[in-house]
Amino acid sequence: MPRSPNTWALLGSESLMGREVRDVIATGGLPVDLKLIAEDPEKAGSLTAQGDEPALVLGLDEAALRDAPLVLLAGSAESALRALELRAGVPGTIDLTHAAEDHPRSFIRAPFVEPAGFHAPEDAVHSIAHPAAIAIAMVLPRLHAHFPLKRSVIHIFEPASQHGAPGIEELQQQTVGLLSFKNMPKKIFDAQLSFNMLAQYGDEAPVTLETAELRMERHLATLLSRGDHATPMPSLRLIQAPVFHGYSLSLWLEFADNPGVDALERELADERIDVRGSDLEAPSAVGIAGQDGIAVGAIAMDRNAAQACWCWLVADNLRLAAENAVAVGMQFL
Repeated sequence: MPRSPNTWALLGSESLMGREVRDVIATGGLPVDLKLIAEDPEKAGSLTAQGDEPALVLGLDEAALRDAPLVLLAGSAESALRALELRAGVPGTIDLTHAAEDHPRSFIRAPFVEPAGFHAPEDAVHSIAHPAAIAIAMVLPRLHAHFPLKRSVIHIFEPASQHGAPGIEELQQQTVGLLSFKNMPKKIFDAQLSFNMLAQYGDEAPVTLETAELRMERHLATLLSRGDHATPMPSLRLIQAPVFHGYSLSLWLEFADNPGVDALERELADERIDVRGSDLEAPSAVGIAGQDGIAVGAIAMDRNAAQACWCWLVADNLRLAAENAVAVGMQFL
């Protein structure tokens, strides 16, 4: 008997991203029957909670993946690639790991910034755009449509959680090690991140910072190309910050004709954008944790460039990606 389109399978259900997807579905009260799939065989058969109900964690096998009308990949890149093999030719796959970028049917998705009436190919593997790219695409086209941008420069401060639990654990262990004069683990960053900022990782890091920066650029260029106003591509610089969670971005925006702080704040205000005016505390990664959308604030004119301004943007990286993945899934119902 075929399953209802409301039946979704979540691979990597115990990962940081998997837990975020589960929380978005549970708190949103969505009409979804979520099947949890572990990428670790030893966790198959264990019990966990989904919302207020107990849930059995299934094993990674062909039947569990091929029978589900929709599968979300939120574990490791290796498990995502394995799932893509098992679901070869089956539509309805959403990838949050970026492992499917090179798949021939990969299609970058971010419903929060897609134009009205936008449709992906029916057989697409829906690759969720990098959360930093989504956050930027939520702001720049909105401003450019009313106040044309000449150019922009954005510094992006990456949290350890973008590397999943291993990134958080390494930062935590480095901090404890430094304070107790012990050796620091460097498996993820191959450099001291604790009490430090990194413009590049060590030579032995499994993924370079430049690789992540290039991914952001590709995804952002794709998202901006789908708009109606040809928003100019910004210059990006990615910096690894010694924070556990949440992106912080510093934007320098130069306009053809500077509209001023008040006009920018009014134009940015949206149900998914929390605009923090000068009379409010500036947004922070701590304050945005677990919150939907993004927050923007600390907008100030550049004292040395009359047509430019500075802006501070924060986003919960896991939440923003999970929200967009679930939004893609809802299009299948």
